[in-house]
Amino acid sequence: MLKAALRHQYSELRRTLSHEDIETASIAISNHLLRLPIWFFNYYHLFLQIPDKKEINTQHILSVLSGRDKNIVVPKLGKGLHFHNYLLTDGTRLVKNRWGIPEPEDGLEVPEQKIDLVFLPLLAFDLQGHRVGYGKGYYDAFLGNCREDVVKVGLSFFEAENEISDVREADIAMDYCVTPEKVYRF
Repeated sequence: MLKAALRHQYSELRRTLSHEDIETASIAISNHLLRLPIWFFNYYHLFLQIPDKKEINTQHILSVLSGRDKNIVVPKLGKGLHFHNYLLTDGTRLVKNRWGIPEPEDGLEVPEQKIDLVFLPLLAFDLQGHRVGYGKGYYDAFLGNCREDVVKVGLSFFEAENEISDVREADIAMDYCVTPEKVYRF
């Protein structure tokens, strides 16, 4: 299936989710993450939920990372397709940007090369580990600047499609994708 069709289909499916559905699924995803061999790293990049887009509530993952004394890095949109990545601390002030995305106002910027693992937002994915996001290309550009061995973990409310038919060479596949039902390894 083409990305545009998947983007539309899964955006519509997401709109049907209630607050309770999102919370239940987010907790299940967080619990599945605990079974992965990913907890020995130092720097974890985590997106912060956009409630209006009915995204996964990443507060549960944030709590796990904090409880394990991990360095949590959160993005702030820059010019073009660039992220500025900031260390999340107790003193970090988060403000919503013009798209409603919570971002750090400022802080200690972390270079992409220090990041060990990236949790990826997505709308849909396939059995080969390719993902469909909102279509802007921020995460592919960001991942292209990270180390080659950065671990990429997608988080999805829905199960995998068989195949995304219009994957581009610049698209970077995931290592794992976690849903409320299971863990996919690629």
